[in-house]
Amino acid sequence: MTSDKRQRPRSRPGTAVRRREILTSAVEIFGSKGSTNGTLSEVADQVGLTRAGVLHHFGSKENLLLEVLAFRDRSDVADLAEQHIPGGPELFLHLVRTAFANARRPGIVQAFTVLSAEAVTEGHPARTFFDDRYSTLRREIGEAFRSLCAQEGVTESETVDAASAAILAVMDGLQLQWLLDSDTVELGEASEFAIRAIVNAVLAPGPELSTYVRARPAGPRT
Repeated sequence: MTSDKRQRPRSRPGTAVRRREILTSAVEIFGSKGSTNGTLSEVADQVGLTRAGVLHHFGSKENLLLEVLAFRDRSDVADLAEQHIPGGPELFLHLVRTAFANARRPGIVQAFTVLSAEAVTEGHPARTFFDDRYSTLRREIGEAFRSLCAQEGVTESETVDAASAAILAVMDGLQLQWLLDSDTVELGEASEFAIRAIVNAVLAPGPELSTYVRARPAGPRT
C-alpha cells in the first residue's frame, strides 16, 4: 500500500518481463514455504533459469525477498493516478477496495502473510521493511482520521492512534483467517464491516463494553 521509493536502474523491456516472471515465481515459493525454506533454485526452476540467472537480476535472496514485498505494495496502487494511496476520508475507501482486490490474488496475500510473520524474528531481512510500512501506514491513517473529524465537525478523538493500528491489525488478521478458510470468511465484506465500525467508533464512540455486562440472576435457594 505504500509507494516504493528505492531507485532502480532502467532495464530493457525483455529484462523487465523476466524480472516480473521471477517475482511472480518468488511470490508463490515464499508464500507456500516461507523465506527460509523457499530457495532461489526453486524460483529459478519455475522460470527456466539457473540460480545464478536469478541472482543476475536481483543480486541476492534478500534483495529478491524485499522486491517481492515492494511488488505487492506497488500492485495496490497500480491503478491510481499518482501511484500512491489517497489521503483524507478517501483512504478508508481505498483500504476497503484493497481488501476486495486481495480476495482475487491469494498468492500475493499468502506471501505477505508468511513474510510479515517471519519478520518478527531476530535478524530477518524484511524486519525494517515491515517496521517502516506499519509506521507509515499508521501515520497516514491517523491523518485521514483527523481530516475526517475536521470535515464532520467532530472534536479529534484520543482514540485515533489506537484506531489506526486496529484497522491494520484487522485487515491483516482477516487475511490470515481467509487464507485458512476462504469458504467461511469473506475477506472483502468482513474487512469493510470492520473498517466501517472502527471509523464510526472514532466519530461517535458508543458506551463502554462494561455497560453490557448484566449481573447473573441468583440461582434457586437450596
